[in-house]
Amino acid sequence: MYTLILHSKKSDIAMQMADLLGVGFEQKVSHFRFQVEWKVDIVALRTKFEVDINYLPVFDFAQAGLFVSDMDSTLINIECIDEIADFANLKPQVAGITERAMQGELDFNASLIERVSLLRGLGVSVLNRVYEERLQVNEGGEALVQFFKKRAVKTAVVSGGFTYFTHRLAHDIGLDHDRANTLAIVDDKLTGEVKGEIINATAKAEFVAELCQQYQLSLSQVIVAGDGANDLEMMAVAGLSVAYHAKPAVIKKADIVINHGGLDKIVDLFNG
Repeated sequence: MYTLILHSKKSDIAMQMADLLGVGFEQKVSHFRFQVEWKVDIVALRTKFEVDINYLPVFDFAQAGLFVSDMDSTLINIECIDEIADFANLKPQVAGITERAMQGELDFNASLIERVSLLRGLGVSVLNRVYEERLQVNEGGEALVQFFKKRAVKTAVVSGGFTYFTHRLAHDIGLDHDRANTLAIVDDKLTGEVKGEIINATAKAEFVAELCQQYQLSLSQVIVAGDGANDLEMMAVAGLSVAYHAKPAVIKKADIVINHGGLDKIVDLFNG
């Protein structure tokens, strides 16, 4: 027996699904659940109804101890480096490299070094403008963090972006930890270089393992959310992986796929 979750409050969609599957359903506060005896074509269902639908995964939600999210285009609405580049009139060039890196077409380290080099000479005030004027937490993000806080689940953001943004974001929405790349700055200007270790896919997975060790958790107790190829390694080691408005390569490998709703759709998995 399998449990299908319809991440929607729309009863008309639930009834159409029930008719199509030939089963009944149970209405929850924020979603509907269906019990089916066979694996249905979930991709076809998602396409037909244009809504998020997932199987309830094999995961002990009562034992969840850590939630780790990618930042750019997952927890927040932008790719910070692309918006910084906009102030140098280089957004199309940088965004093109970012997109290819997130699709897994480029080596992440090399692509980051190339993109950061194009930012040389920009004043650090640009970083504040990006944060204040363009960065927004994605729908349901803050509600999800508060949900985890009430359950004593630790929360973290890890990014191939920059500490300037992860530090402020973690402070503003109450995350327990953050990790990202550090931009080198001299005389209040970006030097076009990254200081220290680059936070790539492997470093992200290592960060998850480090937090598990700190809190004496097993990897099976971790939920990880991401959208790009740089998130695949940490998603692979986690007990539960969530693809949020993600690239095709990430959707294929994730346990849970959210393409339409907000991050708080993750809460549906707990509220059985």
